Amino acid sequence: MSFLSSNVSITNYIVNGKLEDPVVETVSEKLSSHVIEDIDDESTEKSVGWTSYDNPFEPDFQGSTFVVGSHFVFTLRIDKKQISPRIILKHYQKEMIKKLKETGRDYLNKGEKKAVKEYVINLLHQRIPASPHMYDIVWNYEKSRISFFSNQKTANDEFETLFIKTFNLELIRIFPYTSAFFLQNLSDLEKDILNRLTSDSFI
Repeated sequence: MSFLSSNVSITNYIVNGKLEDPVVETVSEKLSSHVIEDIDDESTEKSVGWTSYDNPFEPDFQGSTFVVGSHFVFTLRIDKKQISPRIILKHYQKEMIKKLKETGRDYLNKGEKKAVKEYVINLLHQRIPASPHMYDIVWNYEKSRISFFSNQKTANDEFETLFIKTFNLELIRIFPYTSAFFLQNLSDLEKDILNRLTSDSFI
């Protein structure tokens, strides 16, 4: 989801930790090392990686192309190949008939049927293009804050996993408890009271 869309969903994070200086060069190197891999001509089902905000199909993190003022702006891209079960069944049955004719037999055993199905799925994955899904990231490095433009569980999980893998920095999702604990400059006594609070039902 783009942060310039008319309707947006945002998940905010605190970034715990700092990168090595020079920071811009470090970010450029780390983003480049985990850039999205194109799988259109591959049998791979899914690819997850970083790409450029302004040109998501030609990722380039050289120089300061991802720097906007005091922010780093880039995009998480998730490419997926989804094949209808009916299409798989169609090509599976056609391949089964072909194999039976080649072997001159009336049936295939369980292992052979499994191999045929895997062959069909891999072949179909090679033939169909992946559907791209993009989610923008705005990182205010000076304030250690990130806005991730999605609140879908799958997208957020992929983002958190790849971010930690890429930068080796901890992400803390901001919700009422973490907002109070980390952002309100509470005293130790107030933090202890907050930790002992329990949820209640208003029904």
